[in-house]
Amino acid sequence: MTIRAFIAIGLPEGIRRDLAMLQALLPLPRRLEPEDFHLTLAFLGDQPEPVLEALHDGLSGLAAAQFSLTLEGAGLFGGVRPRVIWAGVAESASLRHLQARVARVAVQAGIPVATQGFNPHVTLGRAGALEPDQRARLEAAVAAAHGFRAGSWQVEAIGLYASYPARKGARYDLLADYPLTERASGR
Repeated sequence: MTIRAFIAIGLPEGIRRDLAMLQALLPLPRRLEPEDFHLTLAFLGDQPEPVLEALHDGLSGLAAAQFSLTLEGAGLFGGVRPRVIWAGVAESASLRHLQARVARVAVQAGIPVATQGFNPHVTLGRAGALEPDQRARLEAAVAAAHGFRAGSWQVEAIGLYASYPARKGARYDLLADYPLTERASGR
């Protein structure tokens, strides 16, 4: 049996509320439910349970310090045919360092994860085929949301999630969480 999985940072309730308010301002064809908002560190694809167990062991031994994050801005992935509407993440060396370490743990467990090109974001919704006027309205609303800002909050853990396709969008279940240490060690 395989499980479609990813490693992500869950978001606190207040940040999810802020993102839901941003969603309300955007003409999104398909919205994610606020409880499904997350910041993906590594998409793992379909993996057999023994590989996920090896990953779990690696993530359980991962030592990383807590850090703060802030969301800012909004944007679209997909160019002239937008597919994903997202909220951005303020630049964070700690986040990039954590993502690189998570990717290395995944690779060591036998999961090919890209270690380059990490573009941190929180997906707000998806756009299917849009008519030109719908696309123009969406692009204008996203441009107007450029000044969006939420946070900051303390990242205290990362999670391993399962993703189950569903008619109205994927459903996510937390399989395991991995607390981060309370303070940076200064190393």
